[in-house]
Order: sequence, then structure tokens, then C-alpha cells
Amino acid sequence: MAPASFWNSSKTVCVMDASGRLGSALVHRLLRRGYTVHAAVHSHEEMHRYKRQSMEKKELRVFHSDPLDYHSILDALRGCCALFYSFELPSDHSTYDEFMGELEVRAAHNVLEACAQTDTIEKVVFTSSATAVVWREHDDSRTSDVDERNWSDVNFCNKFKLWHGLSKTIAEKTAWALAMDREVNMVSINAGLLMYPDLSIKDPYLLGAAEMFKDGVLVTVDLDFLVDAHICVFEDISSYGRYLCFNGIINCNDDVVKLAKMLLPSSPSQDMFDDDSVHQQRISNMKLRKLMVDFESRLQMTSD
Repeated sequence: MAPASFWNSSKTVCVMDASGRLGSALVHRLLRRGYTVHAAVHSHEEMHRYKRQSMEKKELRVFHSDPLDYHSILDALRGCCALFYSFELPSDHSTYDEFMGELEVRAAHNVLEACAQTDTIEKVVFTSSATAVVWREHDDSRTSDVDERNWSDVNFCNKFKLWHGLSKTIAEKTAWALAMDREVNMVSINAGLLMYPDLSIKDPYLLGAAEMFKDGVLVTVDLDFLVDAHICVFEDISSYGRYLCFNGIINCNDDVVKLAKMLLPSSPSQDMFDDDSVHQQRISNMKLRKLMVDFESRLQMTSD
């Protein structure tokens, strides 16, 4: 476990892409924890927003950084001890398709290569998805839970056009291969469906949601918990490998109704769903839960 002084150090970290829900929340939480933050964004609109904030906070610096532009990544990483990386869909490409994986893989390769070439980088926290874990051929004899040791089957994803799972799986595998080859200290967060007020039925994570529900692996995560998990795996020097990150599971009719009410303009009634069974949870985040015990205790102490 890292010493207490580490948690309020003046070290500099980079958040990329800092314009998304997760990235923006990470920037603000890291600033509150005493870090100097390089906010890397590829949207000019977000650049202006962060520049206004940086005028008031000397610990915040903003960089225009495109994950497909290797040199712009190097600029944002200069002087940083860590990178929090998440891939955001380009503004001109609002959903996943069979070509998105190529973009996401190129971005992951560029980012890890840039980290390997930055002498000050001590750790990379790579945001992936639970969809890079849960997709595989069904086997009725299978009784073991799914956890971070599992990988989605790319052939299965391709066959059933599960583009989000396919992209996340290939990109994360690319990042891990490069991290091991270049000896970059990396951990990944495989997040469940991020819950937020304007969540849409068009969210690419939800492709195949009915199958995930029946398999007991449709998991969700709140933004605060996701941010805590990222900071925890960064600050704890014992963290390693992959971490499945979720704090909710949708495995019964009531859960489906609640989710449907968020996603659909007209609220569905309970009668619309004829599946009254509760599907056994078949996915585990025990590895992350164990790591976060002390972290959550510290948070509780600081809030008292």
C-alpha cells in the first residue's frame, strides 16, 4: 500500500480524454486530492472550457491532444507521473461499428507507445469495459463466474456484430501487449454500463443487453464509484492487471423496468415484461472490492 504522503502529493498526472463524463470527473477529483493535472482534450470547445478553469487553478493545465496524433500525446504527457486514459468516440462518429475497432486500436497503440517514451510515467490506468470480458460462446455446463481473468471472444463478437465488445477487447489486448513489451506499468478498469441521467437506449454498451441480462452479467456502475476505482488502483502500489468495476447488477424484472424507464421516453409498465425469474449473478468484482476496502475507509475518515 502506498504511504499516506503519496495521496496528497504534488505529483503531476494526465487525464485523456478529459472531455468525457469520466475524464471530466477525474480531473476535478484529482485536483481536489492535491494533484497537478494535465487535461488532454481533442475538442476545441472543451479546450476553451478548460482554459477558463485553468486561469483560476494553477494546478490545471490544458492540452489539445488527439489520440491518433502521437506527438500531441507526448506533449500532454511531458512531466507527468501517470496517465488516466479513456477512449471517447469522435464527434463525427456517434456510435460503434465494425470500423471503430481500428480507430480505438490505433489510439491505444499510440498512447502506450508515448507512455513508454516518457521517462516520468510510473503508471497507466487504462479504462476498458466489461464488454471486453463477458462475450463468449454459451456452455450450459459452465458454472464458474466471469471475472477479470476472462476475455471476450473476438470471433463471437464479430459473428454477432457486438461492435462495442469487439473494439474494447482488441484495443485493450493491444494496450496490454505493448505495455508488456515496453515494460509500462499498466492496470485496466473494465467498467460496467455507466449510469447517468441522460443515458440513452442508443448507448453502444447496450447492444446485446438482453443476452447479458439472461446470462447474469449485465452490470452497471455509478460515476462516483468509477472515479474512486480509478484513483484507488492508481494510488495503491499493490494494484496489478485488470479490475472489473461495477456496483450494480440487472438480473431481475424490477431491475429491467427501472432501466427501461431511464432509456425509453414512455415509461413501461411492469406488465410489459413476462420474465419473473431472477437470473443468478455470474460475474464477480471481488478483486477490486478487496483493493478498495482501505481506500473507502480513508475516504470515510476524510469526510468525517
